[in-house]
Amino acid sequence: MIPEITLVLIALAVMVILMAIGLEIAWSIGIAATVTFVLFVGQPFNQLIWSSWDAANSFTLTAVPLFVFMGTILANTGVAEALFAGIEKWLDRLPGSLACTTLTAAGIFAAMSGSGMAATSVFGKVAFPPMETRGYSPRLSLGSIAIGATLAPLIPPSILLIIYGTWQGVSVVSLFAAALVPGVILCFLYIMTAIIMVKLNPNLAPPPPRYSWREKLLALRGIFPFLLVVFGVLGSIFGGVMTPTEAASLGAFLSMALALVYKRLSWAILKTSLYDAVRVTSFGIFIYAMAVGLAHALNMMGITGQITEFVLGLPIGKYGTIALFIVMYLILGCFMGSWEMLFLTFPFVMPIISAYNIDLVWWGVLYVMLGDIGNVTPPFGMTLFVLHGIVPKYSMETVALAALPFIITTLLLVAAMVMFPQLALWFPSLLLSG
Repeated sequence: MIPEITLVLIALAVMVILMAIGLEIAWSIGIAATVTFVLFVGQPFNQLIWSSWDAANSFTLTAVPLFVFMGTILANTGVAEALFAGIEKWLDRLPGSLACTTLTAAGIFAAMSGSGMAATSVFGKVAFPPMETRGYSPRLSLGSIAIGATLAPLIPPSILLIIYGTWQGVSVVSLFAAALVPGVILCFLYIMTAIIMVKLNPNLAPPPPRYSWREKLLALRGIFPFLLVVFGVLGSIFGGVMTPTEAASLGAFLSMALALVYKRLSWAILKTSLYDAVRVTSFGIFIYAMAVGLAHALNMMGITGQITEFVLGLPIGKYGTIALFIVMYLILGCFMGSWEMLFLTFPFVMPIISAYNIDLVWWGVLYVMLGDIGNVTPPFGMTLFVLHGIVPKYSMETVALAALPFIITTLLLVAAMVMFPQLALWFPSLLLSG
């Protein structure tokens, strides 16, 4: 009789081969799950269907298409130009002011989008042309755009955290609260990194133009509407007024209202945004449903328990295991996106995390930070592909090298998160105590 671990390796090999020949990851996982269920577990195919449907049939997940739609409206209408222009005038005295403006605007945009790809597209078109015109080095301009886009999956509302929370039975509100403080800190650290880079090498950015106080006050008209949207969505969630799904509905409405205020919303843009939202949501939820089915099959075979026992038996302890997972995700991030890593590894990783009594809220935020690094590491970082498509004269290797100093900054915060978990857990505990 073939050992169970061999059967699992066969199923995983089938999945990897299918992805290697170009089949989409959702279908690859689905076929692997089907093979495992029908041939190795001996369960009928409809058991896989019911398992997947039960996972996807969640009220919380209805927030995903609404938040995605919110981001696509903002991306397709180009209203972020007003946000960028307004912030630029207030940061005119900082070295590398346009890079700092890009990172600040990306942080605010992240609180309205949750999509790193949307953020890359928006700021690749909005921020790069003025930086290139003023003589900014590609090392600073491309690096700030690429790393700024990684704030979107971290700063709430984060689509990835919604998927994670639904799958693992963790409060999405707690996850949002836990991600907010590290997200804001990371945005600030990115800005400081850009400033230090320019201070050490003034050739990276020319001296910024100066703006009068009158121009700065007038620029607030381009900033306040976006802050009101952020306050409306996140304030309603953290204030306990709305569930994340209800707040997503509010955000979708406010994003359309914002586009109307700037006279950018048209019927064609609305249709495109709706289509983009359906496409992205279908992609994510389908992968999620198939991954849940595969996890269920592996658990029925007892493989999950065997792997958990093996890792727990290693003489490295809890923090050694966390370090092992961090290294694993940094390596996998060179070949997969954050969504793919989540769905492929969590069936094996999460039982180990639970066995060590690691806080699931804290782990979710740490994972998203690690996944964000994967989006800007070659050869398959999705942010690199998107930005290269917008600025094709620069290779993905150039973009990746430009993002490297900011990646080091991210790793420093990851280390701080491991040493001081309260960086993520302080705000959720404050909400619970209130």
